[in-house]
Amino acid sequence: MLTMKIKTKEVRKVVSMLDELVKKYKEEHPDEKRNWRTYEQRTTERLKAAFRELRPLVHEAVSSIKFISGETRGAKPALTVEQRVLALLIKHLIGKSNRNIATMFAIFSLLSDIDVSYKTVERFYSDPEVIMVLHNLHILILKKKGITEADCGGDGSGYSLTISKHYASEAQKLKDSIKEVKTQNKKESKKRLFIYSFNLIDVKTRMYICYGMSIKSEKQAFIFAIGMLKELNIKINSLRLDKYYQQCYVELLEKEFGDVKFYIIPKRNSTIKGTYKWKRMLHDFVHNTTNYLEEYYKRNQCESGFSEDKKRTGWKLGQKREDRIETANKLTSLWHNLYWLG
Repeated sequence: MLTMKIKTKEVRKVVSMLDELVKKYKEEHPDEKRNWRTYEQRTTERLKAAFRELRPLVHEAVSSIKFISGETRGAKPALTVEQRVLALLIKHLIGKSNRNIATMFAIFSLLSDIDVSYKTVERFYSDPEVIMVLHNLHILILKKKGITEADCGGDGSGYSLTISKHYASEAQKLKDSIKEVKTQNKKESKKRLFIYSFNLIDVKTRMYICYGMSIKSEKQAFIFAIGMLKELNIKINSLRLDKYYQQCYVELLEKEFGDVKFYIIPKRNSTIKGTYKWKRMLHDFVHNTTNYLEEYYKRNQCESGFSEDKKRTGWKLGQKREDRIETANKLTSLWHNLYWLG
């Protein structure tokens, strides 16, 4: 075992110098200019590839699940499970409301005899068969990409539940506390306006490994994402998290997933007290700062991932019930992975 020769004051000294170090690094490593023509071509090709893969993957996701029909009341569903899943994915991508998509089905019925109401479309979001298939689809996409282990970055973002409030403009006000909205109706809480989403991304393939959603806090979304990760047979080699996630999270994840290498920027008041894993991380941060920061800033893949998600499927999740909001968040992550599958 490596003998740690590090002091708390050394850690705090490097933290105090971070702005200068980052500025110097950026000057020595300027960002490459994006070729917009090439970028747009790649974007178009990836979307075409995603649509080519979509139906076969959904079919496989449905076929690998055995649905047992019980004695249920009401009419038989107008659409098969596969049709429901495809309809929900396409609806989420094109950003149409439940009413508009139902109208589109009425138009398509001239060709396919499919005619459903907007309430039927809305119920897709809480349909247990649809939810099972969406989860299975996520696993199949990761398997198709060949991901058995990953170097990850983790970050949280938020989505609006109303047109009148945009998450990006309100995020600093929200933090992790739920405060009353400064409107005439002071009883309306912010949990009705925004949801928190947390994703772990593989920095090599840009695929989302797992995701979580909460109406309360980013911390809870993170816990849900980690719960999902535990169900997947994927080894996490390294993990990059922002300043919000400090020593207690390192200890939690070390306990759950074993030998994971962490890259976290310590806070100004951080100490070396803690587990060997925490001390080893601080040792690397102090004595190998440039390489450490190069690894840490690969976490920017998360931020760019959230940005492209919102450009692709929007910053608003048009659902009201918590279970249906969660399904909408899953659809965003699935489209992200479908886009990067090719």
